Amino acid sequence: MYYQAFSVAPGKNGGDNCPVAVSYADSPDGPWKPYNKEVIPNGPEGAWDQFSIHDPYPLVHDGKIYIYYKSDFGKSETTKLVRMHGLAIADNPLGPFEKHPLNPIMNSGHETTLFPFKEGVAAFAIRDGNESNTIQYAKDWVNFEIASTTELMPDAAGPFVPDAFTNTKDGRGITWGISHYTVPHGDWKRNHSVLLRFDCDLSLDIHDEKMKGHHVMPKYEDLFKHGLSSKQKERIAKETENINKTKK
Repeated sequence: MYYQAFSVAPGKNGGDNCPVAVSYADSPDGPWKPYNKEVIPNGPEGAWDQFSIHDPYPLVHDGKIYIYYKSDFGKSETTKLVRMHGLAIADNPLGPFEKHPLNPIMNSGHETTLFPFKEGVAAFAIRDGNESNTIQYAKDWVNFEIASTTELMPDAAGPFVPDAFTNTKDGRGITWGISHYTVPHGDWKRNHSVLLRFDCDLSLDIHDEKMKGHHVMPKYEDLFKHGLSSKQKERIAKETENINKTKK
């Protein structure tokens, strides 16, 4: 079981120092024994994965352990975080893992959600980045390209992937999984998550036309919930006032 492990308490250094750690057991019910070593360490100073390495996502390919992970960097007073995905590979589940020389291998996506598909691997690019709300595909498991755009993508999706660890060369895809919905009441001060089941037709074994529709239209009243804030209205009013003065 791979997980992000804090080596420095959150907030102490301006970022999350989270290398990947691992524990192992003879049964899914435990008891679990920690390996007590970093299996995927943070990158060096200035690297794209210097701080947070989140959401380690293992798959078996070519007889090796492929762990996909995300990291974020670039946050400042004037810029937002940039989130990208990387890959580390090992012959043994306990490592040592070697980061792929082409990292980062995906430039978008908030969480890691992948599954074997045909001879390659498919990935969700959820929420963040220039290629958000896409499903991407890498025939060689490294070089991802956009395969399709989509809507209503599940956040932090954990799909049921029957062939995740079978070393398959004929991935069958997915049809369901679990995701979470954060801040369901809209109050960040009382933030919590709700677990949801999602269903989809991303499988070679079914063909459900009703799951292939497009253009999810929001309700009319929902559009007006995204109105301008008081500061935005004030800015526009000042801009209008300046334009009128220039005309005079």
